[in-house]
Amino acid sequence: MRLTGTIGSQDLPLKEIMKDQMMVKSSVILTSIIETANGKLEGHITEGVHTFKGIPYGRAPIGSRRWRRATPPDSWTGTKTALTFCDRAPQIDRVRRSANAWIRDPGPKSENCLCLNVYTASVEGNQPVMVYLHGGGFRYGSGAAAGLDGTKLSKTGNVVVITLNHRLNIFGFANFSDFGGQEFSDTTNLGMLDIVDALTWIRDNIKAFGGDPNNVTIFGQSGGGCKVAALMAMSSAKGLFHKAIMQSSSAHMRLATLEDTDRVTHNVVRQLKVTDMKMLQKLPWETVFDGYLKAVAENFGNDCFRPSVDEIVIAHNPFESESLDLSRDIPLMIGTAETEKSFYDIILPPDQISLTEQQLHDKVAAFVGVTDARGLISKYRQGRKEETLRDIFNRITSDQMYRRNCIEAAERKSASNGKKVWLYEFTFRIPALGGSLKSPHTMCLPFVFGTTDIAKNFVGVGAEQNQLTKIVQGAWSSFAHTGDPNHSGMPPWPPYQVNTRPTMLFDNPCTVVENPKADDRTTIMACPPFITDRMNRVP
Repeated sequence: MRLTGTIGSQDLPLKEIMKDQMMVKSSVILTSIIETANGKLEGHITEGVHTFKGIPYGRAPIGSRRWRRATPPDSWTGTKTALTFCDRAPQIDRVRRSANAWIRDPGPKSENCLCLNVYTASVEGNQPVMVYLHGGGFRYGSGAAAGLDGTKLSKTGNVVVITLNHRLNIFGFANFSDFGGQEFSDTTNLGMLDIVDALTWIRDNIKAFGGDPNNVTIFGQSGGGCKVAALMAMSSAKGLFHKAIMQSSSAHMRLATLEDTDRVTHNVVRQLKVTDMKMLQKLPWETVFDGYLKAVAENFGNDCFRPSVDEIVIAHNPFESESLDLSRDIPLMIGTAETEKSFYDIILPPDQISLTEQQLHDKVAAFVGVTDARGLISKYRQGRKEETLRDIFNRITSDQMYRRNCIEAAERKSASNGKKVWLYEFTFRIPALGGSLKSPHTMCLPFVFGTTDIAKNFVGVGAEQNQLTKIVQGAWSSFAHTGDPNHSGMPPWPPYQVNTRPTMLFDNPCTVVENPKADDRTTIMACPPFITDRMNRVP
């Protein structure tokens, strides 16, 4: 298909990043006053959509509340103006380029991050609710990135859109059950419990914003997709959502173990030279975070601070039979982009893009976890003579990290005799970096949110982008309304089943293909499974 749109990959000054972000904040018309359980709120109206930002769903987990389950937010008197986003959770600041600035939130960071944002085309009625869980693994990310603005999705899909922040990394997924004792036994999944608390707030308050608390869809991309899977395995989340969408998730088949999180948490304690939890709770978050970064580096860069099967908050991995029984009444959409890993080429120095044959072999072998990768590489090169060695690396690692796990999840869900599952793949080629990225990680998001204008240096703008946005938003919002993504603007999309493997390819045009790239699928499925915190160091 033809590549169209604006291309961009150079370093981007913060001033230029903020210029695009201000597109969603240009004119302020105040909304009517909304009454919540904690007090009155006043937001602003943009393009006819009522927007409320930085609404607290829990008290700031600081001081003695650090590494504790969040408590309900304090109430207030008078009317609170909800015009600005809250802080990001503590995290590193990731490299920004013009092609990825749309997904980066340059705002401040602090532990006062338990807030959500509501976008609603009408504060009356009973619209489906779509709750987005941001990506960034469990290490970084924010619901306030410009490309995640919910205005257009709310307006086009007739849905209430919610984005949110929660605790991450050492603050949300540490294992202090040994060091801190029984009262800290639930620390391993505090970040997930934050999301449960946000969903509880939504259940109790969303009616005032025109939302239906009995029709809530959770959706997330990358790490957000894994958060969706983890919620499907949590009894405490049961009944708080009714549909689920997992976009480009990689770590959902096997969550962390208590042994892994205990080991790396003790490494943090050792780095910080503390003897009890009170000392830890008194340290500045920046000091704690520095200890966390050093502990991860000691663990060969593997970050085990992610949801754990702790038998308290999460009893089983998300797609084991017990979890499938728990979520049997939840319909699921799940899928990937064709060349997920090419997204990370955006920040590579140009002289590191090209690979030699030996570099390709060594990188693939380390990533997949095999000694000899020659046969694997040979199979992926068949019929792809026009592709570079970097292209082949990106295909193999994308399939290993993302595609195989999403296919396996769809297989297990479809065999569970529960609600249906639909599988997709984005194959639309974006123009960034001269088209070399093909169909990378995160590319689905501007089409889902309708923010291709903000992400123009990544996905481009034009008739093709507009048409794909219409189709994708239609599928996501149809699913939120009915539990079925089919709508009149695209080909009929059958639920997934193993004997035919129907897969929607989001492209121009969109098509349904049975068992696409079958040889790639069988080849990668024969490799060792992908486990995110057991990876080898890739040279």
